[in-house]
Amino acid sequence: MTFQRARTEQQRELRRQSILDMASAMLGEMPVAAVTLNELSRRVGLAKPNVLRYFESREAVLLELLDRFLREWLADLADELAAGVGGGLPVGERAAALAGTLSRSLSGRPVLCELFAAQGSVLEHNVSVEVVARYKHASLDRLADMTALVRKYLPELGDETTFFSLQALLTAGALAPYRTPPASLEAAYEGDPELARFRLDPAPFLEQALTATLLGALPRHP
Repeated sequence: MTFQRARTEQQRELRRQSILDMASAMLGEMPVAAVTLNELSRRVGLAKPNVLRYFESREAVLLELLDRFLREWLADLADELAAGVGGGLPVGERAAALAGTLSRSLSGRPVLCELFAAQGSVLEHNVSVEVVARYKHASLDRLADMTALVRKYLPELGDETTFFSLQALLTAGALAPYRTPPASLEAAYEGDPELARFRLDPAPFLEQALTATLLGALPRHP
């Protein structure tokens, strides 16, 4: 793919979206750590200095992608919760249904979870104050949107709703690396059934963690 120089704001925005789309496609093929600016530049058909005209670093590209994926996920989550959580259920059953729906939704988006896992240790490094501040402001908006969704189906959670929403994302991110164990660990599991007892399946573990967190955070009534 070869581009002519972008001369208008519309052309520049199209170029930025093309770079983001290519980075998104790469994340479908490889882990976050394998996405390099050199390979992104090659695939998008731009010299590396030209990519840097639009994004100051690889991390800046991935931060913007993370925000895009969060927005897309929250739009889907609204429909998933509407279908999966009955409003007339008792509070405990609603909490379990919400945790199950939320965990399945997050487990079905491994790239989002991997990016969230890399946020603090990788993505928020090698970026300017302006870029990270813009991302953090966007993150607060996404957290508010998620909090509103959770509160809609479990208003009993009250002031703990924001904490739970953030904890759900952090837990999903923390579990993301266990989805694809390294080859050496897989071989160890296969060679020693005793070790295989420690194989962690992130999806059911996430549902159990979110359910326990929700039930523990709900107010107790005498």
